Amino acid sequence: MLFSDSYFTIKKAAQGVYKDRGSKFLAFAFPVHSEKEIKEHLLALRKEHPGANHHCYAWRLGADGLATRANDDGEPSNSAGKPVLGQLLAKSVTNCLIVVLRYFGGSLLGVSGLINAYKTAAAEALSNSGIEERFILFEYKIEFSFEDINPVMKIIKDTDSKILSQNYTETNEVIFRIKKENSNQLEESIKNLYKTKLHYIKTI
Repeated sequence: MLFSDSYFTIKKAAQGVYKDRGSKFLAFAFPVHSEKEIKEHLLALRKEHPGANHHCYAWRLGADGLATRANDDGEPSNSAGKPVLGQLLAKSVTNCLIVVLRYFGGSLLGVSGLINAYKTAAAEALSNSGIEERFILFEYKIEFSFEDINPVMKIIKDTDSKILSQNYTETNEVIFRIKKENSNQLEESIKNLYKTKLHYIKTI
């Protein structure tokens, strides 16, 4: 359930780097919206950096940020993916993937050293990507009769909604997006139009 009207995410893809005792940690932050996108980024990095010893990562998805995953990719348990995820949680960032590649330098860093390295590299990538607040949007489809065209369009305008598509045939319909904070006003207004049907599509 979404209790907030907005969330935080990154503005753009960015990188970070951290070095310790010969090991080099390259961090990559990507804006993402699906696990399919995440898999594509992970595959691309493995092709671009075949010599990296570890590809550790963490991600959060959804406006509520409840979908998460962290992967240590062979590093000691919770020494890599978890510190990376910790940075996403600390900044309240979602719809973001951070991958940290390690090129081993010959010296063992110990668990505490690894945690610091992955955390620091991830933090730099996040900082370089820029963090911004975005409003949660609901996407709807509304079906209505010709006699209700004017009141329907007025409601869409009054709720500051953005029309995505319009289709005027036997069943007139408009697909649009609206800020979550305005959705209650929309639903209350539609109740007075008895021949009009409102269908929720998705949350963005």
